[in-house]
Amino acid sequence: MPLNRTPLYETHAASGAKLVDFGGWEMPLNYGSQIEEHHAVRRDAGMFDVSHMRPLDVEGTDAREFLRALLANSVDKLTQPGKALYSCMLNDSGGVVDDLIVYLVGDDAFRIVVNASTADKDVTWMRQVAATRGFDVRITPRHDLAIIAVQGPNARARFWQARPAAREQTEKLAAFFAAKVDDMFVARTGYTGEDGFEIILPAQRAAQLWADLKAAGVAEAGLGARDTLRLEAGMNLYGNDMDEAVSPLDAGLGWTVDLKTPRDFIGRASLERNGAHMALVGLKLIDRGVLRSHQKVKTKAGDGEVTSGTFSPTLQTSIAMARVPREIKAGDRVEVDMRGKSLEAMVVKMPFVRNGKALV
Repeated sequence: MPLNRTPLYETHAASGAKLVDFGGWEMPLNYGSQIEEHHAVRRDAGMFDVSHMRPLDVEGTDAREFLRALLANSVDKLTQPGKALYSCMLNDSGGVVDDLIVYLVGDDAFRIVVNASTADKDVTWMRQVAATRGFDVRITPRHDLAIIAVQGPNARARFWQARPAAREQTEKLAAFFAAKVDDMFVARTGYTGEDGFEIILPAQRAAQLWADLKAAGVAEAGLGARDTLRLEAGMNLYGNDMDEAVSPLDAGLGWTVDLKTPRDFIGRASLERNGAHMALVGLKLIDRGVLRSHQKVKTKAGDGEVTSGTFSPTLQTSIAMARVPREIKAGDRVEVDMRGKSLEAMVVKMPFVRNGKALV
């Protein structure tokens, strides 16, 4: 089966990107040096094509009530147009169908961005919930849009250099807010632990914006750097750190679950009945080696498992997220089984790196 391609495919190919299959999409892994791309984002500015992710427009008289039932986090927090909310969407057993960002666009109108690998499943699930519960809501996948993430300490300044007219509307934009700028939807969000924007725009305009950002000094960056950056920032990856069989309470995402208000939502009863059994913690390897997903973690309270692991370009050591018994705390020592050899690691509080600064 042929792979899907984003509107920037030809641009990536022309830049000599190493293209790989990522969830059915032909995407750039790197443009030569994943390490240099990582450092560019931490120290200056880099950009990622995230057009494989799916924007959805949710509209209708019942749009807010629909999202109140659908999401574990409270959409009632969205009171100002442009405000964003990170949330998990759960199944009846409390597992994570997907994690997503939802924006309030206007009266009875929201925009949701879901993960690429789960997009079709997500839309099917949303429409099923709307139909079975009788919500008057329209769910429209926006295949006509592209998304470019510009991240790093100088990302916003370089975006304004490429699009000077956007500065007035976005310079005072607070974190986790978005603004409409002509035909762009510019959000001060990201997946790297750095400042910057995620820009949703018409697909046919993506290549020109990419070229203008490159001319402004923004480095092209691929999926490899995006993964090391997000792991340093302590940000979960769907399919690794949580999935339909894992509760957000066991995935370090309890802070996104609203159990304080009486609002009912899909999966709530299961979460309240089962509670949390495990904790998602950071690991910093003391011995030499590289932590990888699915390695067994031996602790004083029982076994756990590495969910995401990598070599950290910023810290110059191997780091990981691991699901371990809840009794395990920062400062504890654990052993990781690496092909039959036990290596020592320290449990640390995440994030590992934020805004260019090492925190562990």
